[in-house]
Amino acid sequence: MNTLLVTSTHESTGKTAVTLALGKLAQERGLDVGYMKPKGTRLQSNVGKTLDEDPMLAREILDLDAEMHQMEPVVYSPTFIDGAIRGQEDGDELGEIIGEYFEQLANQKDLMLIEGGGVWSTGGIVDLTDVDVADQLGADVLLVSTYEKPGDIDDVLAAAEQFGDRLAGVLFNSVTDAVFDELEQEVVPFLEGRGVPVVGVVPREQQLAGVTVEGLADELGADVVTDGDEDAYVERFLVGAMSGDAALRYFRRTKDAAVITGGDRSEIITAALEAPGVKTIILTGGHRPPAAVLGKAEEKGVPVMLVNGDTLSVVDRAEDVVHSGRARDEKTVSLMRDLLFEHTDVDSLVGPADAGDAGASDADDE
Repeated sequence: MNTLLVTSTHESTGKTAVTLALGKLAQERGLDVGYMKPKGTRLQSNVGKTLDEDPMLAREILDLDAEMHQMEPVVYSPTFIDGAIRGQEDGDELGEIIGEYFEQLANQKDLMLIEGGGVWSTGGIVDLTDVDVADQLGADVLLVSTYEKPGDIDDVLAAAEQFGDRLAGVLFNSVTDAVFDELEQEVVPFLEGRGVPVVGVVPREQQLAGVTVEGLADELGADVVTDGDEDAYVERFLVGAMSGDAALRYFRRTKDAAVITGGDRSEIITAALEAPGVKTIILTGGHRPPAAVLGKAEEKGVPVMLVNGDTLSVVDRAEDVVHSGRARDEKTVSLMRDLLFEHTDVDSLVGPADAGDAGASDADDE
């Protein structure tokens, strides 16, 4: 049996989609695949039973019959962290629990996929970073990272040094056209010259990088009050809290953005309507702008949505939609599967296409 731990240099690298897509590719190769996320970090509350959706999605997509407490034995919540600081959590005991459930889940599997928690260093408070988990479970490691500028390689090298010989390779995900050639032609050779293998460079796919205006409105429970392109993608959020002139300069420097501001800030709304990169305007505070402002939005074809709550809380909710969940479903995993197949050395991670059949034949011979 092979064990592969998928971890990341920072949040929102697409780690979950990569993990589950590798699981699908392995199953297509005839492998019996298991999944575990030892530290649940993607929570919807600070206390109580785990609410991390990743193991539930894995169970559905990979058709697993494992129990949640097996797949995710440690709920790495703020409550857990507070307890660890007070000495109420024992890292050795937790490690034993993880090992016990791993053995149960790995029984008769050809490949065990272990999803890291948050970033590779998460869990250090109880000596259960992804480095520690990989050592305990004897796992090879896939490090997922994004790339925007050469300085990002510092994080990759730091993580690679920690994993040492366990590092199977680095996967750069969601790479934009602007830096794709630089990464492939300059950065990858540099890393490989330093002994850090790179197994793939996956181009940015907009469906994985953002959420549609319509999807955002549904998740926020917003009331869309003007017609416009609700299929447009939103990848970032801008808070309108400055003067109208400053806002216009600010908004014009971005693209694929949603502006979040109070419904009583007509000058901000008007400035946002002049910026081609603004795909929607989210109005907070229960204020409805004047009819003339909404009429201009209608003319420009920019959807305006009204959301209950103050601006900062709506920003938090909106960013959670983009970064923590809307890019995690069966459609996303299928798309990621295709991207990995085209741009990644899948064989080096899960084995060649006939690996599962070969393993079955060996077992029959015994």
